[in-house]
Amino acid sequence: MNASLYINRPQTATIAASPFRQERKMPSNGTAAQVATEKKLYRIGEVSRLADLKPFVLRYWETEFPMLEPVKSSSGHRLYRQDDVDMVFRIKRLLYDEGFTIAGARRHLREHDGPAENDSRSVNPAAEGAGQLLSRKMLLDLRDTLRAFLTLLERR
Repeated sequence: MNASLYINRPQTATIAASPFRQERKMPSNGTAAQVATEKKLYRIGEVSRLADLKPFVLRYWETEFPMLEPVKSSSGHRLYRQDDVDMVFRIKRLLYDEGFTIAGARRHLREHDGPAENDSRSVNPAAEGAGQLLSRKMLLDLRDTLRAFLTLLERR
């Protein structure tokens, strides 16, 4: 009797793990996913996972960046549109990758989000962005070097 249970177990596991079986389950879950993608609304937990940020960081950024305005549902939950999710990623890049302060990132977004953005761009925006990034990195390195010198002078 134990032999028949052993034989049946792998078959059940194989059927459940087969790709064909998973494809048959998709239509029942697909309607919910399809509605979510049509509306392009994400809850704060989803955005938190997508951006790899804690939800309290997203709530704080709402207070600091007026351009980040998720709508609230009737029950008070934050619902992020695709534009809001894109803005979260832009803010994260400015703060974490490019080293902006919150005030600097807010100013940068305000200045570069206007309709005149395309008109004020140079002929080669990639070269301009690379030049700004290089200058910023050089300034950050210089700041770190000066702090190191200051620390050495304070020890004497």
